[in-house]
Amino acid sequence: MRKLLNTLYVTNENIYMTLDGENVVCKENNEVKLRLPFSNIEAIFCFSYLGCSPALMGKCADYGIPINFISPSGRFLARVQGASHGNVLLRKRQYELFSKPPALLRQNTVAAKLANTKSVVKRTLKDYPQIDEDGKLTHCIERLDGCIKSVYITDDYDGILGTEGNGAKAYFDVFDSLILHQKDDFCFAMRSKRPPLDRVNAMLSFLYTIFTREYAAALESVGLDSYMGFYHSLRPGRESLACDLVEEGRCIVERFVLTLINLKIIKPEDFDVQVSGAVFLNDDGRKKVLSKWQEKKRTDMIHPYLKEKISMGLLPYVQSMLLAKFVRGEIDEYPCYLAK
Repeated sequence: MRKLLNTLYVTNENIYMTLDGENVVCKENNEVKLRLPFSNIEAIFCFSYLGCSPALMGKCADYGIPINFISPSGRFLARVQGASHGNVLLRKRQYELFSKPPALLRQNTVAAKLANTKSVVKRTLKDYPQIDEDGKLTHCIERLDGCIKSVYITDDYDGILGTEGNGAKAYFDVFDSLILHQKDDFCFAMRSKRPPLDRVNAMLSFLYTIFTREYAAALESVGLDSYMGFYHSLRPGRESLACDLVEEGRCIVERFVLTLINLKIIKPEDFDVQVSGAVFLNDDGRKKVLSKWQEKKRTDMIHPYLKEKISMGLLPYVQSMLLAKFVRGEIDEYPCYLAK
């Protein structure tokens, strides 16, 4: 089990990171703003275009600390990581297995995603049954149940993909109903990605990016190739396996976004609207979201398969470990994460 250490988020666009012995040093206009020992850092997310020194990147590679470069608007740019520590035979087996992925692996992944989105709807409905006076949420749950059953009717890839799309549409059609406060300022009509066209989509896209990078780092840490996936198509520069595994954990991001809005932690002034209509978190908004996300990662949960208490931030590492066991043949089936 990995110990959950801190993640360093550099949100100030004027920060430049350098190396000083065994420390990461953050400077603004040559003035030291922060100094952290490597022993306290699990990963680095840099939202500054100034970046960091080659010496620091080399040191992070030696320590196995990935540096993720993300634009101030939240678009993933690149990731620097050292040599893979995994057994070459594990990756060989991964390439062989995922070149013709088992249909059940894809079916279980989509079914887990749909079941977890259903749990988001059911949780809100349980706490606020009055929001379902028109029956939309109940109908959504019924449609998701139908999609989960349909996933296992066919092992055809396009059929599974189509079922996932139908389930996602049913879910996001009612997502706006799950926003209970600040509805005038946080309206959600549909999922928009590149670019996000409203404040809700801005937060979803931003956190999906962060969560995917965390899964990618976790996969690399257990020796798997994060670019060779079993569900998302292979594409240069896309970490398809990280995208595969994050599907089952998207519900965590979505519930988290709803909490930030409904508890009025995030406000309209935490966003910038571009002339093009694109909406992004501003510097203050990113700080709020990342601060709360770090707190979320430290909360405890009972892992549904291991039946053990873990920190939420360890979930990507646990799921990556379980996937590696499946690839090696140590377990017969990869146990997808199912929210309780």
